[in-house]
Amino acid sequence: MKRRRLSPKGPEVSAIGLGCMGMSMAYGEPDDAESIRTVHRAIELGIDFFDTAEIYGNGVNEELLGKALKGKRDKVFLATKFGVGGKPNPDGSPENVRRSCETSLKRLGIETIDLYYQHRMDPDVPIEETVGALAELIGAGKIRHIGLSEAGPETLRRAHKTHPITALQSEYSLWTRNCEPEVLPACRELGIAYVAYSPLGRGFLTATIKSLDGLPDTDRRAEHPRFQGDHLARNLELLGALETMAASKASTPAQIALAWVLAQGEDIIPIPGTKKTQFIEENAGAVDIVLTADEIAALDAGFPPGITAGDRYPANNMGLLQM
Repeated sequence: MKRRRLSPKGPEVSAIGLGCMGMSMAYGEPDDAESIRTVHRAIELGIDFFDTAEIYGNGVNEELLGKALKGKRDKVFLATKFGVGGKPNPDGSPENVRRSCETSLKRLGIETIDLYYQHRMDPDVPIEETVGALAELIGAGKIRHIGLSEAGPETLRRAHKTHPITALQSEYSLWTRNCEPEVLPACRELGIAYVAYSPLGRGFLTATIKSLDGLPDTDRRAEHPRFQGDHLARNLELLGALETMAASKASTPAQIALAWVLAQGEDIIPIPGTKKTQFIEENAGAVDIVLTADEIAALDAGFPPGITAGDRYPANNMGLLQM
């Protein structure tokens, strides 16, 4: 497994991580036994960057990951997030920072969180206050590094002045390129790694979801505009370039989509989510796929910025995003 660094002087992690949300929510019924096997297989493959959050299954995912990693803590770099839920807006208050950290530590069964993100920005609490409280947690040995999720460039700059920010976690894929004009350059200006969640477009870029038929009633993608009606029909028209290139390189569309994200810079670390061992093996193989400049250009032409039909979240969630 190839490795990348979280910020120029930050820790090294596997070039591809594992997003664990879907093990406990959003994409059908959980299968804890298979999820634990997937975590263990990821470690065998050299993947050591694991991502969860307190909101994933209302704490259930942190507990599951803690169980899966028992006795393996020294083999992994563990990230979790706080600040979504509990009130109408995200909660970035210093009190919630401390309370949430203690709760996550207990669920995960660990003494220190490697990377602790503010999940969404709180419009009522200055980012300086939130990051100041996070810095105190570093001093207390509760966390090692600070991250933000879905923060805009000015928030990043203000936060970074208060205490160095190690990573920004936000969506990035062939299907979602809105970070490219301002947010990604701000990360590079400040030396902040970009952790790309949903690099497979919530499964769309696997080219296996051609309709919502067959998805379980508990699958949250049915609520996402990009998977609905005319939006989905228009988006399906984009997959030809991806499928053609996958066939030409004896790879899967998912592997090509991940290889494209990896090719955007050594400071970008995708964390595709899965709860199945077969898919963690497929995802891990993407690090060995080398795309030529012409191949990258062909994918860029097939998925130009702004081409995707529909918002990336339901309307009630879009207001929580700064980008």
